[in-house]
Amino acid sequence: MSKESVAKYIDHTALKPDTTRDMIVGLCEEAKEYRFASVCVNPTWVSLCAELLKEAPEVKVCTVIGFPLGANTPELKAYETTNAIENGATEVDMVINVGALKDKNDQLVEQDIRAVVEAAKGKALVKVIIETCLLTEEEKVRACKLSVKAGADFVKTSTGFSTGGATAEDIALMRKTVGPELGVKASGGIRSYADVEKMLQAGACRIGASAGVSIVKGEVSNSQY
Repeated sequence: MSKESVAKYIDHTALKPDTTRDMIVGLCEEAKEYRFASVCVNPTWVSLCAELLKEAPEVKVCTVIGFPLGANTPELKAYETTNAIENGATEVDMVINVGALKDKNDQLVEQDIRAVVEAAKGKALVKVIIETCLLTEEEKVRACKLSVKAGADFVKTSTGFSTGGATAEDIALMRKTVGPELGVKASGGIRSYADVEKMLQAGACRIGASAGVSIVKGEVSNSQY
């Protein structure tokens, strides 16, 4: 696969708290130029991205829900989802309730995911961020199974704002758990074409990275996300 052809797998990402309007405009221009799968931005920027990308429907507008801690209530996550879709989002990446998962409160975890899935139904893809760096292998498997049960479209490794990012081993485990039908997104610490290649080979079908331009140019970025 050529470096340029990986762009279609990349969610071109800008989620830092000090992101400015000019940076978002630049992100959307790059997404159009390189034909990234989406731009992934904080909710405050969704309406701007939808406006900037209205002539480039192949680039989706993705946002984050319950980000980055996942500790909001299911009701609040559902409202965030509805609001984001009203503003033009067509993909939402939600963070699970990590503490509930660790407490083995699977009912709450499933309810949390399902609230977002139902709010997004027929309007936006739902990707479930399980924050792999905080989980045991058993917890990763359980989080993936609950995502499937709740009707999500993707499982995703990381926010990029915790103690670690994506690994090929986690991607392989997630792919094995969810099977071939569900999407698997690798995010966090993906800085080079080699990183992308490794994740795709392990079973990912989407990549979250702020280093998208560097990746397609064959350069290595020092970006954390």
